[in-house]
Amino acid sequence: MELVTPDIGTIFWMLLMFIILLVILKKFAWKPILNALSNREKTIEESLRSADRVRAKMEQLKADNEKILAEARVERDGMIKETRQYSEEILKKAREKAGEEAKRLIEMAREQIKNEKDSAMEEIIKQVAGLSVDIAEKILREKLKDEKQQKELIEKLLKDIKLN
Repeated sequence: MELVTPDIGTIFWMLLMFIILLVILKKFAWKPILNALSNREKTIEESLRSADRVRAKMEQLKADNEKILAEARVERDGMIKETRQYSEEILKKAREKAGEEAKRLIEMAREQIKNEKDSAMEEIIKQVAGLSVDIAEKILREKLKDEKQQKELIEKLLKDIKLN
């Protein structure tokens, strides 16, 4: 039963050893341990503050990136719209120019056709006139083979001339 109810002497020596141990720990161990814990606590706090600063910077960068992307999209849309308008304008001008060129070519073709038609008509008239003269000459030669018919024709023509 000695272990269950310790002796006063045992309690004294245990208490004395405990106090000596506390003094030794306080003199040699507590300061380095507390300093290490304090340093560790400061490092952790500093790391947390640094992490908060980094997180804030990241959020700011993310917001800036989104703003830049939005501006880039707006600029891209503007450029696309401008390019479409420019291309439509170019196509419109090209169509107008092609239409004018087609009208000019059609007008030139009509003029050329008219000129060729006029030339063909003049040629036909010349040929008809030449054929008419040839036919008339052949008819007159056939009709006026003898001298009597020639004299009658000349007298008739002279009378027509005098009347006019």
